Amino acid sequence: MNSLPTSRTLVSWPEVHFAGLRFHALSLDEAVAAVAARPASLPFDILITPNAEHAWLRRKDDEFNRISANAWLSTNDSRVLKQAARFGGVDLGFAPGAHIVDILFQRVIAPSEAITIIGGEDEVIADLARQFGLTNIAHHNPPMGFINKPEAVAAAIDFVAAHPARFVFVAMGPPQSEKFCQRLIEDGRATGLGLCIGSSISTIIGRTPPAPQWMEDRGLVWLYRLAREPERLWRRYLLRGFYGLGLGLLDALSFRLRLKTPDRPNT
Repeated sequence: MNSLPTSRTLVSWPEVHFAGLRFHALSLDEAVAAVAARPASLPFDILITPNAEHAWLRRKDDEFNRISANAWLSTNDSRVLKQAARFGGVDLGFAPGAHIVDILFQRVIAPSEAITIIGGEDEVIADLARQFGLTNIAHHNPPMGFINKPEAVAAAIDFVAAHPARFVFVAMGPPQSEKFCQRLIEDGRATGLGLCIGSSISTIIGRTPPAPQWMEDRGLVWLYRLAREPERLWRRYLLRGFYGLGLGLLDALSFRLRLKTPDRPNT
């Protein structure tokens, strides 16, 4: 992790701690520039983009909490948390994973550049290649729940090590994506940057319809997604998400009352 030698780290950014989460308060353009500038030869490390659900996951999963606390770059994926933090006089920045990934494919990754993708269906990756003219994709899709299957984890690690790339897109949700990236760090063979991106590829190629812009602007993407898939997503948004929002509102109030500061982790 980033507690390892400082050569792992290209740049150090000020950290903001909010709702039990750690953020580098970067704009989207700043985050993309940082990701694009990271040399491919550096030892493997992680980009994560926390949202309100991550606050619940970090409280419930010690391993996920340790990984998230040490990721090379951690940018805000939630307009709801951004608005809550603003009440406390704190700017979290806003650089969601799907937006970062979209700009990387639009502006940064050349069609012939080697990229590695872990997770995602074959048809989704084929659509991605067609839409962006990509000709050098290495794709491996582990079985469901593979993080608890040592042989499947080993196979995925071997695949990444055998297909070095500046960007390794880990197309699965938290905490599985972060835990897999941690296994890669511990293995020590991989280089480049692991981007824990969930379903971002499906979104940018149009397989998952985006929320209307007015909902995006008002932080209501969660409501749009919940309305589309209530059975699958109600726990994520109505239980885990509101738990994280509640922690954020408590922090915002504490900041306003000067009972704590955002530059220190919550205790």
